[in-house]
Amino acid sequence: FTLKDQSQKDVKLSDYRGKNVVLIFYPLDWSPVCSNEHACFVNDLKQFEKLNAQVLGLSVDSVWSHKAFADKMGIQYPLLADFQPRGSVAEKFGIFLPDKGITGRAIAIIDKTGKLAWFKDFGIPNVPDLKEVSQALEQVK
Repeated sequence: FTLKDQSQKDVKLSDYRGKNVVLIFYPLDWSPVCSNEHACFVNDLKQFEKLNAQVLGLSVDSVWSHKAFADKMGIQYPLLADFQPRGSVAEKFGIFLPDKGITGRAIAIIDKTGKLAWFKDFGIPNVPDLKEVSQALEQVK
């Protein structure tokens, strides 16, 4: 896929070949649970970098919302706008909720070759356990 990030740069999943990708699907910028989730990733980003992983956030919000949210939260990793057509990338992972018009909350780990290595749907009201995600990432070769 290719999506725009908060800086309006095109980001392709294939740009990260040779590196593991932690793809964070989340419902919306600014919601309390999503804010807490991203605060956790911001605080633990070094842990993911040590594991040769690129963190990417993805929701149906616009690049403008992502820009303001990233600035407010101190997010340095790309936030991808799955905006038009709405939820098209999340739908490929089975995590788009068309009845609500939002992305569910899940994390996918894409390995260095571009294959899905781990996936977990956490449910909208739950902040993912980053220790669980780190452990899963450690298992990805």
